[in-house]
Amino acid sequence: MLAVHRTALRSRIAAPLLHRNKRWALFHATAQWRQESQDTRLAEAVDNHIIHDRFAALRNEYQTPKNPIILAHGLLGFEELHLAGQNLPGIKYWYGITDALAAKGVEVITATVPPSGSIEKRAAKLAESIERRAGGRAVNIIAGIGLDSRYMISQLKPPNVKVLSLTTIATPHRGSSFADYLFTWIGMTNIPKLYKALEWFGFETGAFEQLTKRYMAESFNPRTPDLPGVEYYSYGATLNPRLTSVFRKSHKIIKKEEGPNDGLVSVESAQWGTYKGTLDDVSHLDQINWSNRLRWYFWELTGHRRKFNAIAFYLDIADMLAKEGL
Repeated sequence: MLAVHRTALRSRIAAPLLHRNKRWALFHATAQWRQESQDTRLAEAVDNHIIHDRFAALRNEYQTPKNPIILAHGLLGFEELHLAGQNLPGIKYWYGITDALAAKGVEVITATVPPSGSIEKRAAKLAESIERRAGGRAVNIIAGIGLDSRYMISQLKPPNVKVLSLTTIATPHRGSSFADYLFTWIGMTNIPKLYKALEWFGFETGAFEQLTKRYMAESFNPRTPDLPGVEYYSYGATLNPRLTSVFRKSHKIIKKEEGPNDGLVSVESAQWGTYKGTLDDVSHLDQINWSNRLRWYFWELTGHRRKFNAIAFYLDIADMLAKEGL
């Protein structure tokens, strides 16, 4: 009888432990399978379109598109920023890029929109800027955050603005998990206070919530279809952040949720229309020629070769548009 009781007692103790171990093993195996599946899928997506060093240096020849190019800046962007007054040289958002395109005979128009305004407000301002400066001519848009461009083309359809193509560069077409993280970290009860503080300093706040994955999936993308007759191109980028990179934290957060990214936008989210490729080890700031030149200078002294030149990249986009007859 004692032996029976002991056996029963051992069974009662062991059963929950065994059940828990089985659940843990199943959970671990499932999580590992999901991670491996996601890594494989994303790795394949990146590898199929990876651009290693095609834009490392300028080519001798670039074709010129016959229609003007509109450069539309991204979130918190500007045309020229004067931190020390209007009498001193300012900081240009498209540093060196507008001059390089103009030197190749490309007509360039820079559009300025509210830096942190809602997509709808930015789109309306973009339409107004193009209408005023392009004078009714057909244009090609190259956009740092092309959501406002997509909305303008799809929904506003301004009568005096004819868009032939839209090329988006690391645009969060499906939102960004970093935006999701920030809203969770700040806390929904604190958001109104933060918005009020930002608005007191003159910042609009409409753009921030619109960058979440949920908003893009459930609201923006379903009501913003591509417009027939307009060519849509896109580029993404990956990054291997160094110890001093400002994107280390954001890159880690996005990588966990979405895979390869440039520090702010994942490769998966950047793909829209005809995907032209993934820039290898290029940050969100590198894409607009804001690379740390001192860093590259010391790297070159130690034998490292520069793999990305933003000016070569934008000239290549212009060349691509020319070859497409745009």
